[in-house]
Amino acid sequence: MSTSATARVSQQTAAVAVAVTAGHFINDAYGAMLTPLLPELQSRFAVSTAAATFLVSAHSLTGSVLQPLLGVIGERVDRRVTAALGPLLTAVGLCFMGFVPWFGALVLLVAVAGLGSGFFHPSGAAYIATNSPRDRRGLWASIFSAGGTGGAALGPVFAAQGLDTLPYFAAFGLLTAALTYAVTPPSFPQAKKAMRLADYLAIFRGPIVPLWGMAVLRSLASMGYNTMLPFILLGRGFTMREVGLALGLYAVASALGGIVGGRISDRIGRTPVLRAAIGTTIPFFVVLILSDPGDLWFYPLTFLMGAFVNASVPVGVVTAQEYQPGHVAVASSIMMGFSWGFAGLLMFLVGALADLTTPTAAAIAAVLLLLPSVWLAFRLPEPERTELV
Repeated sequence: MSTSATARVSQQTAAVAVAVTAGHFINDAYGAMLTPLLPELQSRFAVSTAAATFLVSAHSLTGSVLQPLLGVIGERVDRRVTAALGPLLTAVGLCFMGFVPWFGALVLLVAVAGLGSGFFHPSGAAYIATNSPRDRRGLWASIFSAGGTGGAALGPVFAAQGLDTLPYFAAFGLLTAALTYAVTPPSFPQAKKAMRLADYLAIFRGPIVPLWGMAVLRSLASMGYNTMLPFILLGRGFTMREVGLALGLYAVASALGGIVGGRISDRIGRTPVLRAAIGTTIPFFVVLILSDPGDLWFYPLTFLMGAFVNASVPVGVVTAQEYQPGHVAVASSIMMGFSWGFAGLLMFLVGALADLTTPTAAAIAAVLLLLPSVWLAFRLPEPERTELV
């Protein structure tokens, strides 16, 4: 291939990466609007707190728990369609929540937005995997992951403008969907293959099973810390200002840690990063939970824990893709939405433990789930860096 042809290919793959990362940013920004808007939705539709929080469950079900199924569908149709559906459906579903006539329609609208997110994540991750250089897959995957983290930080800013203003923000999603469809190439990875249900179930076998278990436990530990932190700090006499600063710093560190972890995994291997990123943090995480913003080390340690624990997130996704190189969309969905969604379903156990003991004890118990997560990581073989489709 000539130098000019190689340059054109590099430009095309970079454009695809930018488009789907932008899609990840805006898709997750919309998703992060839902929780802050629950009180306003409860008031507008005159429903109970339980009914309002059911919206989160509906969004999680269609956007996370069903993601492997949506990943399978994404392998049977043009991948650029499902990638564009993400920002399109989340824009429509979440920016027009204040304009439906009754609560049942609102639940349906939120569920549709979840479907958009569920379609987008495996397709976007697959585009990143199939377009990135073999020696930089970890880096590209981590940048894609950081796009979603950055979007999630922007979501509450959108939500603060109120339900009546949100339709104006839908334009970002519509434009991003159009850009994604225009830039990404057509892709039908399994459209011409006679795949049976048993063939798809076979994907969830072998080393991807302990890898998924590791991801669930790591996600539950991180979610448990983030969920318990407001109760811990408010109970110690601090305000939401300190809570917001700590959670924001943790989120920023998560994005940066993912980028560093992804690049290091390109150089030394996936499994060493998975093991080290999780295992080395456990004692320091416990110290962090027992500390508070009055301690000089609290915020620096918050940053380090966010970076280290979440350095393994994009690396885990790439590892799953390399375990299943012929089904990168489904493998991505297992490590993204399905692991996060499954961990979310278990979060009530952390809350129940906090009721029985204290939020501090519940947070420590959640963090100790990193111990079996490390054990599972040590059972993983290093994947081969073969061609992905």
